Amino acid sequence: MNQNGLKKELLPRHVQFLALAGMIGTGIFKGSGDTLAVAGPGVIISYLLGGVLLMIVMVALAEMAVVYPQHNVQHLVHKAFGFRVSFVVGWLYWVNWTLVTIVEILAAGSFLQFWFPAVPLWLLSALCALLIIGINSFQVKFYGEMEFWFASIKIIALVLFIFLGGAVLLGFTSFAPATPTEHLLGHGGFFPNGLHGVFSACFIVMFSFGGSELIGVAISETKDVEKVLPKVIKGVVVRVILFYILPITIIAGLIPWNQVAGNESPFIQVMDAIGIPGVAHIMNFILLTAVLSAANSGIFATSRTMFALAEKGEAPILFKKVSGTGTPIAAIGVNGMLLLIGAGLAYFAPESIIGTMMTIPGFTMLLLWLSICAAQLKLRPTYTNIPAFKMRLFPATTIIGIVGLVIIFLGSTFSNGVSIGTVVCFTTLGVLIICAFIKSKHQQGDKSNPRKTA
Repeated sequence: MNQNGLKKELLPRHVQFLALAGMIGTGIFKGSGDTLAVAGPGVIISYLLGGVLLMIVMVALAEMAVVYPQHNVQHLVHKAFGFRVSFVVGWLYWVNWTLVTIVEILAAGSFLQFWFPAVPLWLLSALCALLIIGINSFQVKFYGEMEFWFASIKIIALVLFIFLGGAVLLGFTSFAPATPTEHLLGHGGFFPNGLHGVFSACFIVMFSFGGSELIGVAISETKDVEKVLPKVIKGVVVRVILFYILPITIIAGLIPWNQVAGNESPFIQVMDAIGIPGVAHIMNFILLTAVLSAANSGIFATSRTMFALAEKGEAPILFKKVSGTGTPIAAIGVNGMLLLIGAGLAYFAPESIIGTMMTIPGFTMLLLWLSICAAQLKLRPTYTNIPAFKMRLFPATTIIGIVGLVIIFLGSTFSNGVSIGTVVCFTTLGVLIICAFIKSKHQQGDKSNPRKTA
């Protein structure tokens, strides 16, 4: 057990699949339809641009983690910018994953309704929430093992889809377009909505890639960080880019991009078009597994974030409490209660609530990634020794990453007018900044008062 009470029981395969589980979920299985609708086949470029920014963020995170192996993301931001920025970033990240986890649980309930249509959504969602809470209440090794198998199902499904869809696209089956490029270059061309569509899709793409930073949350519970993390991050980045770009290319090649719409997953649309029997049940099971996996990662992220905030005095000390198995049981309990409350929201207006909440996480994820790059830019000159695994062409590469993230953030904020998600994001950010200043002054008052510090 390390100093903070969390046990180092996550193995390399656990950490690698933890990040994959966070990134490969509804963003690819459902969100790919949204990105195609915005950019057409040119969305492939959006994913490539997003992949470059993902690489910069992950390398920055890995470099800092090797230099400071006992620090997770919140610790690193605190070390770079102090209490106030760490407070805002930490709680913003917690809000982000709380909303995402609630949405994933509601989605899981909706997928279960495919088989149990008579059971109300709130009850099915609550049962899914209890399952995820139970998994996270055991020792972290058990959580890592469950996430490994959850993520494995998603990845196997994507691999099979790539091979099957690729064979169809290249003309090895009876169902195939006239040429592999018929739909990719037809229907308005490769860029039917121009470069504006490509950059507009980047916001959804960045949200889809969100979850990679879970590696940074898990650092303090990982064995041999210096050896494990660089290899894991290189593998995760390559795999995620492949698992997004190849499936998107196949979908855009087999179905006209302007016909990929509606609530149905484009993966189901492709398999329906090919004519595979039983596709609805197979894909529904995969989608259910995908959202449960993302929710599982979400509870891990929210509980560890709250634990890290409590360590730095940015959250009540109660959330530092760990169980005998080394899990932050108090933080898991609070986040589990919020998850059950979120499931209960399905009783009132599930469609409008989900739509509103899903507009917020993209903004908060971009702000978190910006804080990781900015922290690396600030801390790099203070390293005692530069690690072997480091950001190449520093500081130019880090600055390029920051500029790219800022452009996407500003473009997404103002290009389509003021949305409810924008208002909620900036309101939450404003409240957290005010709270950070109040908390900071309170702490300074305690230090200057000898009676309080005694």
